[in-house]
Amino acid sequence: MPDGPLDLGLVLGPLRRGPGDPTFRAMPDGSVWRACRTPAGPGTLRVGVRGAEVRGEAWGPGAEWLLEQLPELLGAADDPSVFVPRHRLVAVTRHRRPGLRLTRTGLVLESLIPSILEQKVTADEAYRAWRLLVRKFGEPAPGPAPGRMCVMPDAETWRLIPSWEWHRAGVDNKRASTILRVVRVAARMEEAARMSPAEAQARLEVVPGVGPWTSAEVVQRSHGAADAVTVGDLHLPGIVGWALAGDRDADDSVMLELLEPYAGQRHRAARLILLSGRVPARRAPRMPRGDIGRL
Repeated sequence: MPDGPLDLGLVLGPLRRGPGDPTFRAMPDGSVWRACRTPAGPGTLRVGVRGAEVRGEAWGPGAEWLLEQLPELLGAADDPSVFVPRHRLVAVTRHRRPGLRLTRTGLVLESLIPSILEQKVTADEAYRAWRLLVRKFGEPAPGPAPGRMCVMPDAETWRLIPSWEWHRAGVDNKRASTILRVVRVAARMEEAARMSPAEAQARLEVVPGVGPWTSAEVVQRSHGAADAVTVGDLHLPGIVGWALAGDRDADDSVMLELLEPYAGQRHRAARLILLSGRVPARRAPRMPRGDIGRL
């Protein structure tokens, strides 16, 4: 398990797709439950931390795989010590959040599909679509999981979802078609978990409809990619620009310039900036996020 402080909420929080995500449950005692489709089949994982002790339990055909992957899931492959803060805000946030580590799931589709659902729509719309589709077409999580937890559908089930069910979930034809393209090459997508983050992004972006925004969102989770910056996001450049330079109108090029001193650790720097809470006041209603890839 990782050395040093461990904050389960910070480490595993990026895997949660909204408060009603049927594959993820955070409990009042601080434990976290995850329902996953692993290479060995469906599995449920419960992780709890008490003092310096981390305890993991798993059920289902994927139980052994989940327990083998648990150290990396909790950030054992991540090395926060190499990060050097170069701005007071970043340094203060890092000091206040010592339990932050970057998770590595080793799974691609479980991040790729919901990231595609988040293209060009609000987070709430995407979370609703994920919730409805997983509950209707997934399967109950193995073991004593909290009520209504589900494992996401397998690739073949995603492929067979009728067009009217995508419509009912609020998913337009462009996003549904992209998901259908990725599940047709599901094995090739999952192979990307064994590649470097850059190679994995290139593999994912071969699929029409998957661009740099989506591929970065995936490898941040599947690979624990400390340098994968999300470009093409409506809000992130302004947040980074405001935090580091007082520039709320920063675009991607300005954001990347400001993050250049953190080369190799730019995603971690952006994550710390988001955790700082220093964001410019919104001047307009929330707009959709998007993907600047091949649409």
